[in-house]
Amino acid sequence: MGEPEGQADRIVATSTHLSRGGRPWFPVMGEMHFTRYPRADWPERLLSMRAGGIDTVATYLFWHHHEERRGEFRFDGNRDVRAFVELAAACGLDAVVRIGPWSHGEARYGGFPEWVQHSGTRTRTDEPAYLDLVRPYYARIGAELDGLYHAQGGPIVAVQVENELYDQPEHLRTLKRMAQEAGITPALWTATAWGGADLPADEFLPLYAGYAEAPWDDAHPGWARHNGRHFFFTPLRDDHTVGADLRPLPSAGKGPELDRYPYATCELGGGVQVTYHRRPLVPPDDVAALALTKIGSGSTWQGYYMYQGGSHVTDAATPMQESIDTGYPNDLPVISYDFQAPLGEYGQVRPSYELLRLQHHLLAAAGERLAPMGLVEPVEGPRDLDDRETLRWAVRTDGTSGMLFVNTHQPAGETPAAHSAVRFRLDGPEGPLELPVDPVDIPSGAYFAWPFRWPLPGAATLESATAQLVTVLDDDLVVLSRTAGIPVELVLTGVDPASVEGPGVIVDDLGAGRTRIRVPHPGPDALIRLDALRLLVLDEHTARHTTIGELWAARRLLVGDGIHVVPDGQRLHVESGPAGGTLLVHPAPTGTVALAPSPLGLRATGGRGIFARFEIDAPAVVPEVELVELAAAKGPAPQRIGGPLKRAAAPTADDYALAAAHRVEFDRAALTTAHRLLLRLDWVGDAARAEIDGTLVADQYWNGSPWEIDLTRHRAALEDGAELILRLLPFDPTAKIHVPDHLRPTEVTLRLEEARLVPVHRATVEIGAP
Repeated sequence: MGEPEGQADRIVATSTHLSRGGRPWFPVMGEMHFTRYPRADWPERLLSMRAGGIDTVATYLFWHHHEERRGEFRFDGNRDVRAFVELAAACGLDAVVRIGPWSHGEARYGGFPEWVQHSGTRTRTDEPAYLDLVRPYYARIGAELDGLYHAQGGPIVAVQVENELYDQPEHLRTLKRMAQEAGITPALWTATAWGGADLPADEFLPLYAGYAEAPWDDAHPGWARHNGRHFFFTPLRDDHTVGADLRPLPSAGKGPELDRYPYATCELGGGVQVTYHRRPLVPPDDVAALALTKIGSGSTWQGYYMYQGGSHVTDAATPMQESIDTGYPNDLPVISYDFQAPLGEYGQVRPSYELLRLQHHLLAAAGERLAPMGLVEPVEGPRDLDDRETLRWAVRTDGTSGMLFVNTHQPAGETPAAHSAVRFRLDGPEGPLELPVDPVDIPSGAYFAWPFRWPLPGAATLESATAQLVTVLDDDLVVLSRTAGIPVELVLTGVDPASVEGPGVIVDDLGAGRTRIRVPHPGPDALIRLDALRLLVLDEHTARHTTIGELWAARRLLVGDGIHVVPDGQRLHVESGPAGGTLLVHPAPTGTVALAPSPLGLRATGGRGIFARFEIDAPAVVPEVELVELAAAKGPAPQRIGGPLKRAAAPTADDYALAAAHRVEFDRAALTTAHRLLLRLDWVGDAARAEIDGTLVADQYWNGSPWEIDLTRHRAALEDGAELILRLLPFDPTAKIHVPDHLRPTEVTLRLEEARLVPVHRATVEIGAP
């Protein structure tokens, strides 16, 4: 499956992994919907994705965004898919395009335009009348993407047809043929395989999903416990619950044959959407532990949905979100599609971004070697999904070297047990390997990967390590990170123990050519020299804040503490809040480093270990904001039940007459001094909307997370004196609505805890002559 022999940089899917240019290939993919984000901000978002370790951007084409009226195509402005894909390539990213025609993505009618939904045809089938509607749309997509496929030197490596179609294999084959006739020619064709999907054999690469929570589930208390399966190491790939709310009958399919295709994913939850009836709050460790567990379970393609949040399209004749009014089981916010993603609706950089980035560093450094390695489970593993006592671990190996994966994290307070005095025994052709030398304690809530018998630059081999690989830099610098506070022990072969030098390290000659190095104080200063090799062992905090990228004609290690850093060739983009932060750079720049004119300042403050150190200064004064009460809440919205699954329905526009109303007052000059100006509201209630001169611009269903609105999106209107009004409805505890149990009010509640402005400043660091 893939491109023909002789194709330059040929992409192929084998039964175990992907291959590119004759070498194993481990893509890391993040979803961003170009139509759900302002075009002017696409470059920043794509560069931030790349800085987070994403190398492939996936995106939907929602049909109703492009042909709302039959025959009137729109591929302009935010709808310009060609410009988006070309920009992705310019940012160094591959692309996967999900062309539908039915897409879902919490879009109205799954993306079908009204005229398709009400055409009287049997949609999502091979009925000729329906195919006649699809054909012109595919033809236009083909024209828009012509010249952008991998074989043509472009960034598109794969195309997905349809979505979550589990019982129409012939229709999938028909859509693929129609797309090919329209000139759509990717290296790989993909299809979602969850729900026991019946896919045509060897026509599509099956892609899988895994979420920490399930907003498509009912509003029962507690978390969606069936999602606990995603926190175990297992060869199982499918999750029948994803999309189950849209399947009229349970799937009877067995899904694709697992030994026929590599394990690839496209919807590992970067968060989850919030529906009106079920509003999960997904902590960042849930996202990162799930992703790490998938790598340990054999994934060869990490795909996140969503990685970059967005907002539903508003310049259309109808609302564009999934809703009970349109026959779907769930009500979505009219505007917000934040998804609790690593990069939020307005570009907010969340802790999950940093946690995932660390795993992506690992895959960039080791993915080529790791991709073909199979999963090996321990002889004694967890007995079932309720087992929180047995240590969860697994190995990926080629029979000699590999990585050992451990996870003791699970959501909703159901944390697996801690384990004391742990050693692992790995049996292989080269004999048993027991690690570490000294037993270690593994705490609850940990998740990590440790390399074993891993080749290093030169003649050295990392026999075992209680540290996670971060990167290899300068051909002689191996960067690792301590994990979960566990003492760092490195056992190497092929090095002279007498050559080992490093601050505070303890060196032991174990005999048989084995040298143990213990590193009691990991951090930016913990550089170890041994012969021609250098090891840098970071602490967890430093590692989480590390970015790796091409900058100023070298591949550099950047540590941004309190700041967000995005390397971009000859420029380094820096974002900072009012507190500023610290920037560490290795190798140190040889020229004069300076900031382009901006509110931020930069000061060189010497060095730390192998790093050059700079302080980023930001304006400390934060503009004040006041909420002026215009009306008190008259009560919660009336309770309504609707949709095919009889779930709680969202308040109507008229229901907001019951809401509290507050006018937002602040110095409008703040809009010109900040790159982004977020209004952050900490509150407790049910549902809220923001209006500018009566036009809805933002909304939220409360789930315990703050509500943030980027006021600079509306700079022109606000500078012209437009009025910003917040309308907030109280939470009714008798409503059939799930919010996190520990946050659920016990009486009708509307509470404003804090409103503040959060300025985000952005600057570019450039380098001049030495």
